[in-house]
Amino acid sequence: MDVYNSIIVFRMIAEVMKMREEEKKRSSQGFKRFFKKRWVVPAIYIASAAIILTGVLWYQSSGNSADKFNYKTTENAKKKFNEPSLEVNQAMENFAMPLKNKEEAVIQKRFYDNSAKAADQEAALIQYKDTYVPNTGIDIAMKDGSEFEVLASLSGTVTKVEEDSLLGNFVVIQHDTGIVTQYQSVKDVKVAVGDQVDKGDVIASAGQSQMNEKAGVHVHFEIRKDGVAVNPNDYFDKPLSVLQQAKFEDETEKSNAPADEESAGESEKSPSEGSTEQKEDNSNS
Repeated sequence: MDVYNSIIVFRMIAEVMKMREEEKKRSSQGFKRFFKKRWVVPAIYIASAAIILTGVLWYQSSGNSADKFNYKTTENAKKKFNEPSLEVNQAMENFAMPLKNKEEAVIQKRFYDNSAKAADQEAALIQYKDTYVPNTGIDIAMKDGSEFEVLASLSGTVTKVEEDSLLGNFVVIQHDTGIVTQYQSVKDVKVAVGDQVDKGDVIASAGQSQMNEKAGVHVHFEIRKDGVAVNPNDYFDKPLSVLQQAKFEDETEKSNAPADEESAGESEKSPSEGSTEQKEDNSNS
């Protein structure tokens, strides 16, 4: 009986295996018959081409979108951070005396300060013929009276270079909007309008002026913000940013502003606007 049952089981297994073999043959033959149809291969080619074309168009569209929205991260970051860095560096520069060996120099005439003592104010007056005018800068000379090179006090752009026998030749350098330094009574000017100068560059040599003959060989140095002269001694060894943030009271600073053209026109020779000695002809007008 057991033998009989075993035979039946083996036959059943053989039948199942036979059925699977036949099923595989039928599916393989069906797959081959499918590819033998004329429309199958062209359809596959067309579908493949459509997929490839769609991918190309999508890639191009992505590139155009990047250009449209200016997705140039590295370049934009470079522009964004490089340009301001120059301004930051310049704002961190300290004002310096406009000469090399400041230990060998002397300030012959100090800035006229409205809040100073009467004696100090009197000492800061400049006399030209019969007129007296407050000094809107400082007059620097060497202790031995020798000539010396005049240096840029701060980096900037040369905005004015003029020759004037009465005032002495002068150079104006702009460091920021409304902030300039002026160098008067100079000669042998080394720069021209539009030149970019660095702090410490030689811009001229100390000279003389008819307006302040008593000073001898010297440089008259001024710092101005929005046309108002400020005391250079208050800003030496301090960064430009300090002056940028400074605010001045009109009552105390206006007297140091440049004289008006009408008053300047009454002098023997009309001085250039903004100079210290310009005020000397204006004080009696």
